[in-house]
Amino acid sequence: MGDMVGTPTVIVDADVLDRNIATMADAMATKGIDLRPHAKTHKIVEIARKQIDAGAVGLSVATIGEAEVFADAGIDDLFIAYALWLTRSSAARLAALAERVDISFGIDSAEAAVTAARLLGDAVSRVEVVIEVDSGHHRTGVLVDDVVGVAKAAADAGLRVSGVFTFPGHSYGPDAQVSAATQEATTLRDAADLLADAGFRVDVRSGGSTPSALLSDADALTEARPGVYVFGDAQQWELGRIAPDDIALTVLATVVSRHDGPANRRIVLDSGSKILGSDRPGWTTGFARLRDHPDARVTALSEHHATVEFPKRATLPALGSRIRVVPNHVCPVLNLVDDVAVARGGLVVGRWTVAARGRNN
Repeated sequence: MGDMVGTPTVIVDADVLDRNIATMADAMATKGIDLRPHAKTHKIVEIARKQIDAGAVGLSVATIGEAEVFADAGIDDLFIAYALWLTRSSAARLAALAERVDISFGIDSAEAAVTAARLLGDAVSRVEVVIEVDSGHHRTGVLVDDVVGVAKAAADAGLRVSGVFTFPGHSYGPDAQVSAATQEATTLRDAADLLADAGFRVDVRSGGSTPSALLSDADALTEARPGVYVFGDAQQWELGRIAPDDIALTVLATVVSRHDGPANRRIVLDSGSKILGSDRPGWTTGFARLRDHPDARVTALSEHHATVEFPKRATLPALGSRIRVVPNHVCPVLNLVDDVAVARGGLVVGRWTVAARGRNN
């Protein structure tokens, strides 16, 4: 990338990014499933516009703040894929959004529905709610048998219920994608059937995670919300869901220390947890991976250092070498930097602002 780029810095390969966006858009179109990508991964307006131009029906976001950023950028169909608990101030912001874009948000309790309706006041008719159901990740979401009770409470309070959604987050694990996709489909189908039997119109059956998106059941899902697919990361690499050549985001780092003893073969990079994040699921093989040294492992992270160990016969990179690091989990990385360098053909051609950075509420 050249010495003009300081390290550590986040670099997005726009050629690979464009290919990833097109691949997922084509896959979902072939299945007949709407694509509503999760923008919490990238938080970048330019990438959101690429996704919409490729056929996405709208965006998923995690917070009202993210929704505000993308609404300001002209994206007019937004789903806050989160079980919100509204306050007076957040309800006012949601009502303001509903004046200019199509907006929906998640709920997973009757209490949240009643509170939301009360605080939204006259704006209650301008938003839709989608009920979150638990398909096996066991985070937020109601059990299938409880979905009708939540829907009735929401409707009685004046909210429009448009359907159900789930997050198959348990797809993030070795050999877990097929079972997670199967549970997702069963849960959405059963919840939607119960709502329909109770007299509700179910327009939305929303699911999808990057590891399981290509396994989505078109008979059960109307839309999918993968996010990480635009960039890829070391988790997706180690799960076998993405090839190294399809990783669009790396952190460019410099070798600042080198130790080549017989029992101490390591380098240290200037990219620590303050740019790579610190996620390390138990099944991963390190704190990150090196794009061009697949046999090396990042064995330790501190704030500004990454310790990388190499096999016995591997040649260690020289001091001052530039190394492309693949973060374990790409989503937190974008919340750690103000902008990213954009490369095409191996050359940095510009920068994109991470517009929704820090919009965590």
